[in-house]
Amino acid sequence: MKYAIVIPDGAADYPQDQLGGRTPLAAASTVSMDWLASNGLFGTAQTVPKGMYCGSDVAILSVLGYDPREFYTGRAPIEAAAKDIKIGPDEWVFRCNLVTIVDGIMEDYSAGHISSAEAATIIDELNRMLGGRNVRFYPGVSYRHLMTFRGEVNLKTRPPHDIMGQPVAQHIPAGQGADMIRTLIDRSQAILENHDVNTVRRDLGENPANSIWLWGEGKMPVLPEFQERFGRKGAAITAVDLVRGLARLLGWSRIDVQGATGYLDTNYAGKCAAAIEALKTHDLVFVHVEAPDEAGHNGDVRGKLQAIEQIDRHIVGPLLNHLKGCGDDWRMLVMPDHSTPCQLRTHTGEPVPFAMAGRGLHPKRTCKFDETSAGQSELHVAKGCDLMEFFLTVK
Repeated sequence: MKYAIVIPDGAADYPQDQLGGRTPLAAASTVSMDWLASNGLFGTAQTVPKGMYCGSDVAILSVLGYDPREFYTGRAPIEAAAKDIKIGPDEWVFRCNLVTIVDGIMEDYSAGHISSAEAATIIDELNRMLGGRNVRFYPGVSYRHLMTFRGEVNLKTRPPHDIMGQPVAQHIPAGQGADMIRTLIDRSQAILENHDVNTVRRDLGENPANSIWLWGEGKMPVLPEFQERFGRKGAAITAVDLVRGLARLLGWSRIDVQGATGYLDTNYAGKCAAAIEALKTHDLVFVHVEAPDEAGHNGDVRGKLQAIEQIDRHIVGPLLNHLKGCGDDWRMLVMPDHSTPCQLRTHTGEPVPFAMAGRGLHPKRTCKFDETSAGQSELHVAKGCDLMEFFLTVK
């Protein structure tokens, strides 16, 4: 039995004026997703438990079959696991975004989607100027980096993509350890204002990485391995450290794809080819695509629609055709982890649509894979963490 899961991150949305009152999922040409919705089980799942922060860390943990209320400790430590960073019991891990702040306003949570090479130069400088026994910075992909801190903190932090266009002074971390965080952010701004990388970026008309933003703090979680829990050997294909970290914690293989960027220009076809290859040696492959979420954060309706169509055409379709060619022993699941409405430019926690098809899952009807059609179905999973066992075992 082979299982494939495709996660178009943040693809669910609200009706958009640019699309004639339709959501990007409703407006997009999604022949293969529609086939899954029409030839399998189609409904909604509540991936973010009520009262929890609505982020991909919480939502994807839920999709993977792990109750966030039991296993979630923070986003940053999951990303640290992706990098095999050794975290001591007295250390906290923070997500460290490179951002653009203009006149005290959070202008850009990604510093213009700064390149990884430029960002690495900046992280090196921050380590030289701010690092030490208690503080250490670790380079990541594009604007996404990590910082470790040895000590005790009890903070309330906000992700920068949640405060776009707002004064940062209203969202500076508060609580135990906040003075240290504020000092690091302030000192980073002094270091980065005239950094060579930013001088070049300004000359090119690109947003400078003129500050860090620290959030998503936590200590390392302990998760039961997926094969022990569900009896399946898994592999993950993704461009982001969050999913890579979860894969490591679950005991999955992590497969890199050349040209996978975590953005709209990612290598969609390459991810599908890697997934098909992985199914030769694994029971389950998990393909995560960040592009729709990034478009949602940017308020880019057309970009989001195009990303959804690319996922359907170059990942869902070929992967589905491959599975169909392997006989009857397969199942496939497609679902966003959460919504990222373009008009809000941040995540929201309502139930998301899902469709699963394959052996034993054969209702016949005509459905469009979108939020309205899923909401009108009779299948609604109240705890998203129950969906994985349902997908793997339901007869």
